[in-house]
Amino acid sequence: MTNPKTVIALEARLKNCKNVVTFGVRPNFSDYSDSEKERIRNAPTIYYPTVFYADLFDAMGKKTFPSYHTYKCVQDKIKQTALFDLQKIPHPRTRVFYGKHQKAAISDHFKFPFIAKIPRGSAMGKGVYLIRNKDDLFVYSSLTNTAYIQEYLPGDRDIRVVVIGNRAVHAYWRIAPPGEFRSNIAVGATVSLDQVPEKAIDLAIYAARLCRWDDVGIDICIHNGKYYVLEANMKYGKEGFRTAGIDYIKLMETMIENGEI
Repeated sequence: MTNPKTVIALEARLKNCKNVVTFGVRPNFSDYSDSEKERIRNAPTIYYPTVFYADLFDAMGKKTFPSYHTYKCVQDKIKQTALFDLQKIPHPRTRVFYGKHQKAAISDHFKFPFIAKIPRGSAMGKGVYLIRNKDDLFVYSSLTNTAYIQEYLPGDRDIRVVVIGNRAVHAYWRIAPPGEFRSNIAVGATVSLDQVPEKAIDLAIYAARLCRWDDVGIDICIHNGKYYVLEANMKYGKEGFRTAGIDYIKLMETMIENGEI
């Protein structure tokens, strides 16, 4: 007999949770069995539905976790920046340049050095460049038709705050390796569990609430005493949890059991 407290997930992220049944992702809904279809239709919440199904479930009024609003900004730095600006969330000065004509004006708006990113689909520090001169800018401009340019706020570390539901479940420092301007674990940064300022945690929770994101890693830097949201990562890694000895699966099981997510 199925546990009445068991929830339904499509993506495999919670497959090891005891109170989750994972059906997998089938773009052809007809490929689910009749019983799976009915359980999906009748479930009050679908967990990790993917970008594809999040749209569809929102259209039919079904709740998802993460929220539909979280999925709308997955790996889309342009949307995230526009939302930060709309909500007056402190963020490094950023501008998007479309096409060859607009990209020719980048140096009119930003002085070297500055940060350039591939605006969509990039993660784990990939597609992020420190532009020191015109040669660097030329190489970057050849990589993308849409240029995402951001002021450079130098520092050797940033803060990752993971917000799940409506609370911060973990916060830690990410310290860049020597000679590296990025603080991503994937490029060799290390996790530090030194105390994270409450202002950073409060800013992450505030940003997540305003943007209606309920499962997100928010990166924050401190520059000249001010706190800035750098970006949001909906597909955040678990290294910070492992370093702190936090069992992510048990955490999610408990939050589901308690009705937090």
